[in-house]
Amino acid sequence: MSDGNESEKPQIEVVGDDDWKDRVKAEDAKRDAESQQKPAAPDAAESDGEQELDLNNLPPATFSMLVQMFSTQAMVALGVIPDPSGNQNQQLPLAKHFIDLLGVLEEKCKGNLTDDEAELLKQSAHELRMAYMQLSSNIA
Repeated sequence: MSDGNESEKPQIEVVGDDDWKDRVKAEDAKRDAESQQKPAAPDAAESDGEQELDLNNLPPATFSMLVQMFSTQAMVALGVIPDPSGNQNQQLPLAKHFIDLLGVLEEKCKGNLTDDEAELLKQSAHELRMAYMQLSSNIA
């Protein structure tokens, strides 16, 4: 009885297609090799002037870096250097705000800075104040 039933059942043959796994691995390896050989093409964010930050290689947090950060923002607002999108727009109230922040640092840190830090802050604030005065008098 079992001989008759086995001959009537269709034989199912299982065929494994392990070949696709090898193809996928080969494609991945090829793509990885190409990406290591060529510099990555800039994505949409980078093409808009934004660069991806390497968060593992940030500069040290120093007083000089703080002064430079405020000075750079003031120069962007003065229209002296372009913003990240490449535009040079004057925003004098914003520039005044960043220059005033440097003034606050000057006042609050007096006597607590190294000679180099004090000179950097004094010189940066002075140059930005002069640029602000010149640009604001041109508008008036």
